[in-house]
Amino acid sequence: MNLTVLQEENERLKALLAEAQAALAESEEARRRLESVVSQLNHEKFGAKSEKLHPDQYHLPLEDVEIAQGVLDAAQEKAQRVIRGRSDGASGSRQRNRGHLPAHLPRVERIIEPRSTLCPCGCG
Repeated sequence: MNLTVLQEENERLKALLAEAQAALAESEEARRRLESVVSQLNHEKFGAKSEKLHPDQYHLPLEDVEIAQGVLDAAQEKAQRVIRGRSDGASGSRQRNRGHLPAHLPRVERIIEPRSTLCPCGCG
């Protein structure tokens, strides 16, 4: 083989490579166009790919954790009060007067009798 045959073969291979690269670039462009069409159709059919959160909502899970921690702390404090012999948050120093009237108010007892002691259905 002489030098001119090798140069011609080299030129022919370079031309084939250029054609293959052009065909590849053309097919890549067609693939990109088809992917954009498919993504537009998916967007029209299914909506956005993901829901966007408002920045104020990023802290909501943290608030849930804080609330749960507060509930746990309150339960722990209540349990410790029970262990120490105190009942539900009532300390020994507070005197409450629930349901009792003051001593200086007059007491009046009235008994109100029903009009009839007969059963309305007439059974007795």
